[in-house]
Amino acid sequence: MGECEAQFRGASRPAEDPPTSESEDFARSTRMTAQTCPRQHQRTTMEIASLEPSLYTVKAVFILDNDGNRLLSKYYDTELYPSMKEQKNFEKNVFNKTHKADNEIAFLEGMTIVYKSSIDLFFYVVGSAQENELMLMAVLNCLFESLSQVLRKNVEKRCLLDNLDGVFLVVDEIIDGGVILESDPQQVIQKVNYRADENPLSEQSVAQHITGKLAMTSNIMQSAKEQIKWSILK
Repeated sequence: MGECEAQFRGASRPAEDPPTSESEDFARSTRMTAQTCPRQHQRTTMEIASLEPSLYTVKAVFILDNDGNRLLSKYYDTELYPSMKEQKNFEKNVFNKTHKADNEIAFLEGMTIVYKSSIDLFFYVVGSAQENELMLMAVLNCLFESLSQVLRKNVEKRCLLDNLDGVFLVVDEIIDGGVILESDPQQVIQKVNYRADENPLSEQSVAQHITGKLAMTSNIMQSAKEQIKWSILK
């Protein structure tokens, strides 16, 4: 009887689960969360996705004057601040937080912001909250050094506005759609000069070119007249 009871107890005891790895435990817990609490599962999935590395490092770049007015801006994440009003409100909040601060990094509205000032200009590079500040700072330094060369060390509002086409070229050579293309100012300048040589003349440049040609022709004609005059007098 004792032997039968022992066999019965042994048969009724549930078999122990084999040991599992941490990844299997995580997958099992994730499936259970998805079944018992779909909203929490969705939030957890989104959080994990936001931590994954991305090529789209830069969310936005903008340059403001010392009153916080926009001089140049480029937003690479269309879902971040889709309207002009939202963008300008964000820029205003960033300026109010940073224009009197001594730091180079700020955190605002879930964004990581690195910035630099020069005379009457403020330069900003914006990334996500999980973005590496060193990467953003490399972009900012490249932007500033490249513009310093383009503007011949005159990094101030009037000079920047006079050379706005070149400023946009610099930004486009450093960042494309949020992806960092270049962080070496010398390489950026070489590419900008190459593109400037390839581009056709603007209307203003054409006018200046024609004016110069006319002046040169006039000088040649005047010189020819003088030579004819002296040859007749002789």
